[in-house]
Amino acid sequence: MDRLNLNVLRQFWTIAKSYWVSEEKWQARGLLLGVVLFLLAYTGLSVVLNNKRGVLISALSAKDEPRFWQTVIIFVAVLVIYAPLLAGYRYLRDRLSLQWRRWLTTRFVDQYFDHRAYYYLNASDLDIDNPDQRIAEDVRSFTQESLTFLLVLVESILSVIAFSGVLWGISKPLVIFLVLYALVGTLVTTLVFGKPLVRLNFEQLKKEADFRFSLVRIRENAEAIAFYRGEDQESNQVKYRFLEVFENVKRLLVWELNLNVLTNAYEFIPFILPALVVAPAIFAGEMEIGKVTEAQGAFVRVFFSLNVVVARFQALTTFGAGIDRLSTFAEFLERTEVTPESDSVDSTIQTVEADRLAIEHLTLETPNHQRILIQDLSVEVPIGQGLLVMGASGCGKSSLLRAIAGLWTAGEGTIVRPASDQILFLPQRPYMVAGTLREQMVYPNRSIEVEDHQLETILEWVNLADLAKRFGGFDTQHDWADLLSLGEQQRLTFARLFLNKPSYAILDEATSALDADNEERLYQQLQTLDTTFLSVGHQSSLANYHARVLNLSPDKSWQLKESVSKS
Repeated sequence: MDRLNLNVLRQFWTIAKSYWVSEEKWQARGLLLGVVLFLLAYTGLSVVLNNKRGVLISALSAKDEPRFWQTVIIFVAVLVIYAPLLAGYRYLRDRLSLQWRRWLTTRFVDQYFDHRAYYYLNASDLDIDNPDQRIAEDVRSFTQESLTFLLVLVESILSVIAFSGVLWGISKPLVIFLVLYALVGTLVTTLVFGKPLVRLNFEQLKKEADFRFSLVRIRENAEAIAFYRGEDQESNQVKYRFLEVFENVKRLLVWELNLNVLTNAYEFIPFILPALVVAPAIFAGEMEIGKVTEAQGAFVRVFFSLNVVVARFQALTTFGAGIDRLSTFAEFLERTEVTPESDSVDSTIQTVEADRLAIEHLTLETPNHQRILIQDLSVEVPIGQGLLVMGASGCGKSSLLRAIAGLWTAGEGTIVRPASDQILFLPQRPYMVAGTLREQMVYPNRSIEVEDHQLETILEWVNLADLAKRFGGFDTQHDWADLLSLGEQQRLTFARLFLNKPSYAILDEATSALDADNEERLYQQLQTLDTTFLSVGHQSSLANYHARVLNLSPDKSWQLKESVSKS
């Protein structure tokens, strides 16, 4: 997006309308109605206060004490009502913003996880950076700023209607000049500053997010960086990201400087012009001196109401940049909801649901269809037994598991597999969830109710008998990825497997960090379960625990044989 145009309004309405027609629409509309009613009352009282300010000056000038005290009493009475009205208006506005943010955040999070959009986003070649920032920061900004600008617009319209009548009664030329002056200022500001400020603000949001993400990566990969002694390179990378932020802010400040020079000069006129226009009538004794104050107050309110675009131009450009980022993210999520990103016209691998796991005439390609990994593969995993997939690195072992999971669909052939809730995948890199040890073990099925003694038994099976005792029991929260070694994490994922007891298990080098004794212990325990399993691995010792071995070759061919150590 390069400028404030109708496309921004279209993007805004596409995101905004979903809430106002949702299941919460009546609650939202009720809150909005309350905000508008408070705004109406607050604006009406503003007119009264402006009038009474002028009357106070006139009473002082005429030395009319009774009129002065009468006006003071009315002024104080109006203020007693005005103050809670203004506070109530702001409370309802912020409450509506919070409700909207909760609903919109929930919607984005649901779409982000539905149909594995989070996975396809990482795998896609789309320039949609930092989805975390778009869900957390851009949604917050969108809901807050949307209401702020909407209500500023409504308030401006009400102020123009209310105060123009006051101003028209004092001086008609003031009203005509005011409209023309505000119109010219708005056009000049939008045409001169619109395009560069929107572009720079868009870049600023992106570069700030990239800088923050580079710091998060350091925290997540601290140990690896320390082993490599990569501090200099990582430090330079972080400083480079910040330098990009710095340079963009410098360019932004130059444009803001020019904008501020224009707006400051432009907004000075309203403070002097009303006095100049009304002065002849005051000097001639045709008008009370308090009318100067009243005219000036009304003029300023009308001017800044008509001048809302110029006054808030910088905030509008930042808001427009945020809308564009949020809109592109929303479009991707909605497209993935209809058709997963991995699906395309050329994706022809078929998935058939059945009570077995088999691959029939499968030719597997990379998602971009640029390379064939496996050619015409047909194999079935024996019920209640295991199949081991081996081969050189890069020949498609883990990619085959992605195809079975439905993550990759490029190619042709058929995958016969049971329903998703009957399969448990153990990925190559153990995933440690945020939560307690109990939640860690039952993941991904949090509905499992299990006693502590059962958990202790399973931890003994995976040679982690003291784990709960070491870290404060099963219901203490920790960052398990930092606390546990890779080998302990792999054993803990086997604990999940033994606890969930799926009909089928897919293991991608799930024992790569374990010694031979622990590997044997885990697979022997797995063999006692009524679970059909498929493993990917490099160690030849794994063949001892599988009925068949499938060898994949870099030339796309394959070979299936019975395990010589079949147990």
